[in-house]
Amino acid sequence: MSKAVIGLGSNLGDSPTNLKAAVKAVSLLPGTQVVGLSKIYETVPVGEVIQPDFFNAAILIETRLTPRALLGACLGIEAAMGRLRTVKDGPRTIDLDLLLFENIRDESFELTLPHPGILKRAFVLVPLGDLFPAGRALGLYFAPALRDIDKSGVRETLFTLNDY
Repeated sequence: MSKAVIGLGSNLGDSPTNLKAAVKAVSLLPGTQVVGLSKIYETVPVGEVIQPDFFNAAILIETRLTPRALLGACLGIEAAMGRLRTVKDGPRTIDLDLLLFENIRDESFELTLPHPGILKRAFVLVPLGDLFPAGRALGLYFAPALRDIDKSGVRETLFTLNDY
């Protein structure tokens, strides 16, 4: 079993419910179990597209899947939940990003691990900090980035993933 972290985001429809449904779908993947849940945060969108705020979270899983198989499964979950890729960085029902995979560094056309934007995005770092309070996760030391990044666009919500 390998550990991996998946970042989740949604800003279309009932976003907290979308996040829970995605976590449930990940938990049903073969040889995969969810072992850690962050809080859910409401976050200001990044980029130039005018759109609603996002709800973001992160999960820690243990899996027997390879990184590419897990990425494919995440893309399948997105498609099944109605994700359309019509506008880059645009609104979406669900977004599942494979952020980290234990002991794997990869840079290819289809997959880069660790995720290339992980240290530059508060909406990723804050939930990651819930999962790894010491600021060290699966070979990535992110404590300085978490300490220094502007968190003003990240607000904790009353929603949780606990009952996915």
